[in-house]
Amino acid sequence: MKLRGAVLFVKEFDRMLRFYRDGLGLAVLPGRSEGWAVLDVGGATLSLHAIPEPIASGISIASPPIAREETPLKVVFEVPDLAVARAHLAGHGAVVLEPKPWGACDVLDPEGNVFQLARA
Repeated sequence: MKLRGAVLFVKEFDRMLRFYRDGLGLAVLPGRSEGWAVLDVGGATLSLHAIPEPIASGISIASPPIAREETPLKVVFEVPDLAVARAHLAGHGAVVLEPKPWGACDVLDPEGNVFQLARA
């Protein structure tokens, strides 16, 4: 078995696409459509899917975002330099938490989704 990809449902599609494209440096693959984009994460994909407006209108996003800790899934991105990645993401609107002793840190994207950066 091999992980093909993951789908992240997002309220503010364009903002989140900019964050994952520019903040994490993920390439947008061909075939993007309204409210849907597939990003290359080096052997797998991360797809962004816009939450339908009737549902999205009932979701509030705090600024800074509050961690969505109720989800049982955390995506981990491997980076060559943790300090550089942390600073870059902070410049793109992420809430970057303190590094763990083992060389990883949790990050909140602009909608509060928690992911982790791990030193390669």
